[in-house]
Amino acid sequence: MTLRLGPGEVARFGRGSATSPVELRLDDEAISRLAGEIRVTDDHWQLSNLSTTQSYLVENPEGAGEYLRVPPRRAGAPIPFEFSRVVLPTRRNTTVAFQVFAPDHVYLDPDGLGDQWGSRTVTAYSLDETALYFLVLVALCEPRLRDESPVAVPTTPEIVERLKSHPACGRLTARAVSSHIDYLADEKMRISTPTDYGPRREARRNGKRETIVGLVLRFGLVREEHLALLPPRPGTGAHERETVR
Repeated sequence: MTLRLGPGEVARFGRGSATSPVELRLDDEAISRLAGEIRVTDDHWQLSNLSTTQSYLVENPEGAGEYLRVPPRRAGAPIPFEFSRVVLPTRRNTTVAFQVFAPDHVYLDPDGLGDQWGSRTVTAYSLDETALYFLVLVALCEPRLRDESPVAVPTTPEIVERLKSHPACGRLTARAVSSHIDYLADEKMRISTPTDYGPRREARRNGKRETIVGLVLRFGLVREEHLALLPPRPGTGAHERETVR
């Protein structure tokens, strides 16, 4: 299930009930009927913990173990991560979690930092080259950057296979890759594509990938030197990584 929220919109989560409806249902008896809510602002999101007893964790899956603890009854805690996992405790040996992609983070244009009095310029496409979604983006662009194919763009399973030996991608799934591609298209590149179901859905996904690759290569957002971020391809070792720097 995917929920898309715009600035100012709110999504509540919990077990839910007739008197406490929620947009995101979490079926576990240890979770409150109305456990919390997510509120979106222009460039980040906030988490309110409506539990009176349980703390929630917000993890940064792309970092080095960073997380925030949101205590009971904390309202509007600002979350700085672009990609987050919200973790709720249960009475079993497992937890209940869901993922949140933040609104597009805004970065200042370095050329405009010296202008203290006029309006500042922000980058048109704000990409974090240390984020996992950027690694997925480089893998999408790799065949064209290596002049291996002027048309074809890797499929989601091919990206999973390509990145599986990267230290940050040992648990990367096809579903996660699809989420990263949707985030790139909808939030980063702001590509508008209709939602299709049935036989045309896969064709629409292919079109989205191709549009992303065409846009980022046209504007030089992913370049040949970024190939060094990818793990070595089978049979090439470190030599090829050096040649593309």
